[in-house]
Amino acid sequence: MKISAQVAMWSSIVFAALCLWVAFSGFSSLDGMADEAALADARGFAWFWLFLGAIAIAAGVASWLIVKRENANPSDRW
Repeated sequence: MKISAQVAMWSSIVFAALCLWVAFSGFSSLDGMADEAALADARGFAWFWLFLGAIAIAAGVASWLIVKRENANPSDRW
């Protein structure tokens, strides 16, 4: 199954927004925790979602560059 670069770009934007929202939610809930083990786990969870958001942003930028290149040179398509 092939997806277009535009679909990949928009999908990665949505996924990045979701990941960054979960990461922000995780980081903002850290101050209410008293247990050190739960705090460390929650911090690791939030950092993981922030990492996933960064990967999604990178994929979105790469897809955007592909779309930009295809629109600039329409004769290069097969």
